[in-house]
Amino acid sequence: MSVDLDKYFARIGWDGGRAPTLDTLRSLQHAHVLGIPFENIDVVVGTVPSLDLTDLEAKLVAGSRGGYCFEQNTLFADVLEQLGYGVTRYTGRVRVGARPGEIRPRTHLVLGIEVPGGGEGRYLVDVGFGSIDALLEPLPMVPGLVREGRGRRHRLELEEADGPAPVWVLQARSGDAWIELVSFTLDAAPLPDIGVANWHVATHPRSPFRRLFVQRTHVDGHLALDGTTLTRTARDGTVTVERVDDPEALRELLESEFGITPPPGVRPER
Repeated sequence: MSVDLDKYFARIGWDGGRAPTLDTLRSLQHAHVLGIPFENIDVVVGTVPSLDLTDLEAKLVAGSRGGYCFEQNTLFADVLEQLGYGVTRYTGRVRVGARPGEIRPRTHLVLGIEVPGGGEGRYLVDVGFGSIDALLEPLPMVPGLVREGRGRRHRLELEEADGPAPVWVLQARSGDAWIELVSFTLDAAPLPDIGVANWHVATHPRSPFRRLFVQRTHVDGHLALDGTTLTRTARDGTVTVERVDDPEALRELLESEFGITPPPGVRPER
């Protein structure tokens, strides 16, 4: 089973040409990030998110819901494969907030994309990171190349590793510094391994996704709900922070500003 492309394009508000070109890829990635919010509500209410394409279409396309990295990038990978792109799935280690020398498990999914007949090489694509520093456009997989896309600057750096595969590190420019977002190697991740990583993230008692975490990127800014803390970042960089403690206020916020119709059982964390 594959995702219905017409329904998917309607969901993200996209009506471009379907030829598998770099311009199409760039436009689709941006539209997806704007159109489908990042959220982990299923995990919070005690459910492991399904990565079956039928379930992903029902939730992220037909339903007023979003998802986290495994869901979002699994859905996007299927769309791109249907359009004719070459897609390789990589599992990565999130480095945001990591201590120096800390090695985290591979709990993130990114995509390596090849544009057919283009000869441009491979691009890193990620529609499931969610944060204000996340990719909005494909990033050429060329070490050290700085690329600005939709006002955000990114680059990939290579690290020597103890094992046989070099480690690629995605970095984002934040103020006057480069921050590390995620690291990965170029060994393709089979679907069973992705499923295990998804289960681990959803069930491990120390997983950061056991608390409510919702994000939405808009053309004029970014919204992030972390537990009961709502952070609004305007396009000019202005930041406002407020608390959401009331269950009804939380539901109204999710529906009106994040575009999510939450299932029963979602409450603010005390």
